[in-house]
Amino acid sequence: MIQLQNVTLTFPDGESRVTAVDNVSLTARPGTVTGITGPSGSGKSSVLAVAATLIRPDSGQVLIDDVDTARLSANEATQLRREKVGIVFQQSNLIPSLTALEQLSVMNELGQSHSRRNRDAAAERAGVLLQAVGLQDHRDKRPHQLSGGQRQRVNIARALMNDPSALLVDEPTSALDQERGASIIELILQLTDDLNTSTLLVTHDLVHLPKMHGSVNLVDGRITAPAPAIA
Repeated sequence: MIQLQNVTLTFPDGESRVTAVDNVSLTARPGTVTGITGPSGSGKSSVLAVAATLIRPDSGQVLIDDVDTARLSANEATQLRREKVGIVFQQSNLIPSLTALEQLSVMNELGQSHSRRNRDAAAERAGVLLQAVGLQDHRDKRPHQLSGGQRQRVNIARALMNDPSALLVDEPTSALDQERGASIIELILQLTDDLNTSTLLVTHDLVHLPKMHGSVNLVDGRITAPAPAIA
């Protein structure tokens, strides 16, 4: 579960500070997708960065599976991301020289101890995830051989390699047409249910919000509409 409790984040702006996130509280429970929407510059990506432990807030709590991440050292936060957090960035940022399967398998090599002994298991999980996102037949293709929607599916599968309990997704449909965007949202909803992840998803496209389990709207860093209660 992901919980943000009274989180505030500011950035320096000359001799003063600007507030990017203003006393925000929200929760994403296992098996649910909570949407975060709002105008450009409203603080959506900042909320996601705080939830992903990429930025430490000025105040408030960020709980991932009841661990208060604000109390962790930088090394401890990095380890928590490796073990519990998956991040889907707005751009897929795939490595041009690697195949779809290798994009996932290489995650086993990034800062992990005993990575060599885990390679077979990592390759097997990569194959399972590519099948889950409908790309089993494209496992040997490189990014330039894939469509935009397919590259985003690889991006999502890669974020799930560590079997995260928390999935943070930033504007996954921004570079896609409406049909491909809808299919990506359906995929995230299905994977969230299948894998029982707690998912926060930033989107500018309001048409997708009714499919989600709850949503919040941000304006100037503050929540203006609370997420519906999730049973």
